[in-house]
Amino acid sequence: MSLQLYNTLTRQKQEFVPLDPDNVRMYVCGPTVYDFAHIGNARPLIVFDVLFRLLRHLYGAEHVTYVRNITDVDDKINARAAERGISIRDLTEETNAIFQADAAALYCLEPTFQPRATEHIHAMIALIERLLLARHAYVAEGHVLFDVPSMPDYGKLSRRPLDEMIAGARVEVAPYKKSPTDFVLWKPSAPNEPGWESPWGYGRPGWHLECSAMSWKYLGEIFDIHGGGIDLVFPHHENEIAQTCSAFGHKTMANYWLHNGFLQVEGQKMSKSLGNFLTIRQALKDWPGEVVRFNMLKAHYRQPIDWTLSSLDESQRELDKFYPLAKQFAVSEATLAPEFLAPLEDDLNTPEAITVLRRLYREAQEGDVALAGTRFASSGHFLGLFQSELSDWNPAPILFDKSHVENLIEARLAARRAKDWAESDRLRDELISLGIVLKDNKDGTTSWEVKR
Repeated sequence: MSLQLYNTLTRQKQEFVPLDPDNVRMYVCGPTVYDFAHIGNARPLIVFDVLFRLLRHLYGAEHVTYVRNITDVDDKINARAAERGISIRDLTEETNAIFQADAAALYCLEPTFQPRATEHIHAMIALIERLLLARHAYVAEGHVLFDVPSMPDYGKLSRRPLDEMIAGARVEVAPYKKSPTDFVLWKPSAPNEPGWESPWGYGRPGWHLECSAMSWKYLGEIFDIHGGGIDLVFPHHENEIAQTCSAFGHKTMANYWLHNGFLQVEGQKMSKSLGNFLTIRQALKDWPGEVVRFNMLKAHYRQPIDWTLSSLDESQRELDKFYPLAKQFAVSEATLAPEFLAPLEDDLNTPEAITVLRRLYREAQEGDVALAGTRFASSGHFLGLFQSELSDWNPAPILFDKSHVENLIEARLAARRAKDWAESDRLRDELISLGIVLKDNKDGTTSWEVKR
């Protein structure tokens, strides 16, 4: 099966055909390093890590280039540094170190490159000069702005009506703008703010420009995949396309645009005012990184996900069940089962891949332990699971109500008598997740025991 990816640009699933199979190129928007990354930021980290692993498997590790930038110049950074009374450099170094540690704790592979915005100012100035020369930008009161009406197909990614884009642009109303939709490429800096000398004076780049410059420098004028959260479609990714295409005269910047869905916490939008704001670091204090990762992958990346304590508990207990078997076998990508890879190649369908993982676990329990066990261990490892030694894995405490267990066993017996095998299997798996091992004979369940 060929790799199929849902392209936000075309609003359909398409076969992935790289520009150059010897150098498959992907760019994903990284963190603005001013504070701890929240749990929603973990989603693109994990999602695009799985895609990176899959591309490496399909094309060879040496033939895939993955760039995830670090935004270390931004108004939020300036404000936070002033609030804390520390230098901007100290803040960005500290915050980036925390982010990198969080990413490693989630078992994300390190990208090929992690460029910093502050190290690519010359490239940003060069892009602005190209845009001015092509009459897609103009200078006004110390600012350089992109002239949105100069690009006829602006809005092709988000497909927003013009009035919506104007409404959004009014967040930054300025008398020097030719059009309300025009956005900043370069703005002046005060003497106490970060800045660089440029043809337009001492200043700093606009956020959108940073990603255009860094993707250009590491991946070229046109590359294969651009990814990020769905909240970045407009205006960030829309403006990236406008800048890059207008600077180089191409119709596209990246051929495939992938966006992961929103994350909410316990059924509500995450916000500090609701008291449900959760950082990656806080989640990792309560749960192993693999539990956070597994829980994230149980939802399809394009769908919304509800982050709940109950779902995390289920993920912990399922990994508790999986771990003893997985650590019995050596892992190798050569042993990955085709039925496991197929859903991943179908727009990164990790929930279905996990369903296959569960089936391989059952087959190893009931049939060819060597073959199914090896495939099971290798498949889980491919998803970034089973990374710890068994002796280091910390199972969840066993908490169960004896009467509840006996009710589940009786319900399973009733399902078996009714030949409702699907319900019987579901109840068996629920019991296993509680650490309950059943001992069946031809007359039914005769005994059970707790086993971790």
